[in-house]
Amino acid sequence: MAEPFIEEKTRKIALLIDGDNAQPSLLGQILTEAGKYGLVTIRRIYGDWTTVNMSGWKSALNDNAIQPIQQFRYTIGKNATDSAMIIDAMDILHGHLVDGFCLVSSDSDYTRLATRVREMGFFVMGVGKRSTPKAFVNGCNLFIYTENLAPKRGEQQREAHRRPARGESRRKGGAKEAREEREEPEERGEPGPKFDPVPLLKGAFDMAVHEDGWANLGEIGFYLRQLDPGFDPRTYGFKQLSQLINSQKALFDVHSRGEEGGGAAIYIRLREKAE
Repeated sequence: MAEPFIEEKTRKIALLIDGDNAQPSLLGQILTEAGKYGLVTIRRIYGDWTTVNMSGWKSALNDNAIQPIQQFRYTIGKNATDSAMIIDAMDILHGHLVDGFCLVSSDSDYTRLATRVREMGFFVMGVGKRSTPKAFVNGCNLFIYTENLAPKRGEQQREAHRRPARGESRRKGGAKEAREEREEPEERGEPGPKFDPVPLLKGAFDMAVHEDGWANLGEIGFYLRQLDPGFDPRTYGFKQLSQLINSQKALFDVHSRGEEGGGAAIYIRLREKAE
């Protein structure tokens, strides 16, 4: 059996995608997120490829070497991909082919699969919408919300300014090609509801604080994932945890300490008035 939380640089990950519950436009970002935690050696997507709604995946799968797995729907309106994906996952698990899994879906049916993978000592991350049931989110070691992967408005505007130059080179293709480009669906990073990070930050600080009243930022990050596998600084508008902490100056004092080996680590302390 694979050792739990094997070193990320050598960890092998199986990427399994529920095609009925994922967005083709985010496939590149999903691969990037999974690549942060290991080498994605198995890449599979499940769905009924005879249906029209799966046609949007074709170019994304070819570009990223994803293997499509066919699963017919035996009953109209019923998603049959979950059973095929779960069976494959257990085969991969018991075949010791990887050290971790990335499950891409917003379906609560994968909750037991996620917990089973964790029980076996394997790393498991999930990727899905913010509407994903909390049980599935908490069944993973960490969970990435697709809303944090979608391009933000500023990025979309910059992309829109670049489009005329690209379109200029395709004018010879005729009006039909330009019309198809305009009609292509676009995933928008719309602003979601406001979230308050303070309760989670305080909880993780209480778990990581040392006797001198200071807590290491790395330890806080670890405990944040323990409290909520779906925790992500991007949810609050920051790319890094340190940036989120620095935005809470009324709550924390922050300073750097030299570590053995010449490195430096960030430590934070709860302000007396904030306690």
